[in-house]
Amino acid sequence: MTFEFVSAALDSRRQQNLFRQTRVVESSTGALVEVDGQHYLNFSSNDYLGQRQHMSVMQAWVEGIGQYGVGSGASPLVTGHTRAHQALQDYLAEHLEREKVMLFSSGFAANQAICQAFSKTNKVNILADKLMHASFIDAAMSSGLPFSRFLHNDVASLSARLSKVTGDCLIATEGVFSMDGDSAPLTTFSDLAKQSESWLMVDDAHGMGVLGKNGLGSAEALNLSQHDAPILMGTFGKAIGTAGAFIAGSADLIDYLTNFAKHYIYSTALPPAMSHATLASFQSLRDGHQQGKLLENITLFKQLFSSSRCNQYPVELLVSDTAIQPLLVNDPKTCLAMSEKLKQLGIWISAIRYPTVPKGQDRLRITLSASHKPEDIEALVDALDLAVAGVLE
Repeated sequence: MTFEFVSAALDSRRQQNLFRQTRVVESSTGALVEVDGQHYLNFSSNDYLGQRQHMSVMQAWVEGIGQYGVGSGASPLVTGHTRAHQALQDYLAEHLEREKVMLFSSGFAANQAICQAFSKTNKVNILADKLMHASFIDAAMSSGLPFSRFLHNDVASLSARLSKVTGDCLIATEGVFSMDGDSAPLTTFSDLAKQSESWLMVDDAHGMGVLGKNGLGSAEALNLSQHDAPILMGTFGKAIGTAGAFIAGSADLIDYLTNFAKHYIYSTALPPAMSHATLASFQSLRDGHQQGKLLENITLFKQLFSSSRCNQYPVELLVSDTAIQPLLVNDPKTCLAMSEKLKQLGIWISAIRYPTVPKGQDRLRITLSASHKPEDIEALVDALDLAVAGVLE
């Protein structure tokens, strides 16, 4: 039996050049990926620091398996919470200067958990940046709580929204935005939150690991205390190189989530071996070496791109000082064509289209890593020149 709406929806996506499908990566080493027997330089990974193949992280995972086995075997509140989980929570709480931390299976689950748990009160207003992660927007919209969005990184827009709120309010933003690569004015947002007696939540999925002296993200880089940002969410599946996420905040907040966040209560705990490896990853970042290599690659890419032939065509490299360097194309068909042309040249960059980004803001989401060598960056810019010219001329 086939539901007609399924076929119709898929046909519509194909006609709009918005159809998605999974590609199998056969191998991945450093900055290289192998797909369908072909090797590519990978500029679409969120492994910004190359941590997922860092020797100390991989060794810690093996050690963790020896101590704890492969899986946790239960939810955290049954028998799934181990010493490895607690050690990771304690490390994050201490170095982020938060009272307490709890772990989640993913950043998606963590964002959903906040809105779902807060919906118990039916009193909390939610104000979110317009470009906030889809996981949070989806959760806020389905929570039943009063919800609206302010213009991206716009202080005046947030202030105007706050002036209309009565009662408790949660202000939600990202530290580093996943699709644009820019950073939120967190210090100013924090001041507004405190003036209005609201809570500021920072989703730091793309800042965690790459920012801060010890790789602890936007809060560490900007010296944001628990009072400044009462709810801090970070993920491990990007720059940290493992998987999972955490929420950090006051003891009362974490205890509240422990009792009311269904995504925590009813999910099997992260594998303890992975938590052990995640702690090792954070510890390995304290010398700043990987962050330094990433910064060098970002600087080199921007320098080379500024004099590239791409600037002669109607594409735009958004302003970003992070590993995320989006090249706006603004048409899904053209974006797909450029992505395919790049693959022919040995460069893997995915075409990002609606609904991941707003309509008309289709882009090549270029991501840089500490794993890239200078010659890789040079090859990238040369390939962009050829791909953009080849498609648009």
